Amino acid sequence: MASRRVPLVLLACGSFNPITNQHMRLFELARDHMQSTGQYKVVGGIVSPVSDGYGKQGLVSAKHRISMAKLALQSSNWVTVDEWESQQPDWTETVVTMRYHYGQILEEYKRSTGKHNDSSNPAPQLKLLCGADFLHTFKIPGLWLEDHLEELVKHFGLVCVSRGSLQPERAVHESDTLFRHRQNIFLVREWVRNETSATEVRRALRRGLSVKYLIPDPVIEYIHQHNLYTEDSEKRNEGTALRPLIKQAHQPIKSLDD
Repeated sequence: MASRRVPLVLLACGSFNPITNQHMRLFELARDHMQSTGQYKVVGGIVSPVSDGYGKQGLVSAKHRISMAKLALQSSNWVTVDEWESQQPDWTETVVTMRYHYGQILEEYKRSTGKHNDSSNPAPQLKLLCGADFLHTFKIPGLWLEDHLEELVKHFGLVCVSRGSLQPERAVHESDTLFRHRQNIFLVREWVRNETSATEVRRALRRGLSVKYLIPDPVIEYIHQHNLYTEDSEKRNEGTALRPLIKQAHQPIKSLDD
């Protein structure tokens, strides 16, 4: 019965530098797919921009990326922007961000129902929403801790939307951890292909070219108003190692099983 579907919240972590129409389209595709399984009712979506501590080249300040994301999602009645991750002084591991949001979701569930779980009112779940390129980051040495990856796919799960010629099925096949928990990885096929990337948007902006219809008009206006994505801004963090490669090499974080 539809009333017994599991409430599901989709969380997307990333730079959103800037947020694009493709970023927002992922949520719509994922919601359609997950609800078509008959198991879930998608009740919310969260955009969580990374903090400035991530160290990625060309990353503009979090306050601008948050503002642009909020402008872009003004028309959505179910996807919101959350500032918690972006306000952390250091880069936050994806799993840590998911723990935080799941804790918030469970607190709200308990407040609204007064229950922990029952068959007629199942507890909500949280899954990470990503593009197919995200699965390939698991193979980058030093970028992920093995216990984090295990926790991510075992306790939460992934909703992965295909992008371009990337093959998410192969990424699952080639990873023992992903394959072991493949029942908790949902692969979504995007038949209307959209190759928009934030990298290409920034490149066009630096060159004074039009990005209309690639990102929402209010975001374009905001970028011009604040003079974002210039040749100077693209040099920010140039030559700096990504924070995950530095931090995770020294301080592994315990998983929920510990």
